[in-house]
Amino acid sequence: YSVFRGANKQKHVFKKDPKAPIWGSPPKVIGGKLLASGYWGIARHCNYLGDLLLASSFSLPCGISSVVPYFYPIYLLILLIWRERRDEARCAEKYKDVWAEYRKLVPYRILPYVY
Repeated sequence: YSVFRGANKQKHVFKKDPKAPIWGSPPKVIGGKLLASGYWGIARHCNYLGDLLLASSFSLPCGISSVVPYFYPIYLLILLIWRERRDEARCAEKYKDVWAEYRKLVPYRILPYVY
């Protein structure tokens, strides 16, 4: 929950005040538009990671004797990967070269070092 809320709060604070510190440091901004600090410097859609962690935490106490409790996090994983890919396409079109620079700086989409 803290990853999900923390990422969304950082984005909200940045939109309100682009010079507000992120994790105690001045924010790194790409092209004057895109935040590349805090959670948003770790992964481009880190708020989705928070969603997935939260959904998994509901299922993990059930153990591994059945796949049924894992339907929700699996469904959410598929949904968010599909949504992330649509977001990537929209951002590439909207921000053009700035988005390409951001992608180089923040190479991971949702899960750092994995995807």
